Amino acid sequence: MQVLQVQLEVGADPAEVGRARRWARSRLAGSGIEADEPLAETLILIVSELVTNAVVHTGCPAVLRMLLPGVPAEASAGTVRVEVADASDRPPAPRHADGEETNGRGLELVDGLADRWGWRPEGTGKAIWCEIDRCGAQSAGAGAGTYQGMAYEAV
Repeated sequence: MQVLQVQLEVGADPAEVGRARRWARSRLAGSGIEADEPLAETLILIVSELVTNAVVHTGCPAVLRMLLPGVPAEASAGTVRVEVADASDRPPAPRHADGEETNGRGLELVDGLADRWGWRPEGTGKAIWCEIDRCGAQSAGAGAGTYQGMAYEAV
């Protein structure tokens, strides 16, 4: 299977998160993952959470990378990988938001939606990555538009 790696440099401005979502949507469509598929919405939500974390918690630019099926005909199988690299060497700190808190759910969502996730040192900073197995997403229900009973839509 061919794999296509694409990347986008993201500025330190929180407004860049919307640009990252739009860019990711266009790259998904180009790889054969259609915008109306549950997997696409799951991936866009993950992109949004990881880019937001990088921009908000580091105040520095970041790099969004996606590894996608390289041929649209092969998009029904394989693994899609999303990575966000930033200049901070501080490890990610998953939190659990209580009640009406508006922050603290990002990595918890990534953990619940991705098949695997983690982080690694990269240069003087780090990269946080996650993977979704395309065939696993369809059979296991990942990307079905819910997370622990909450409906979501990435916009």
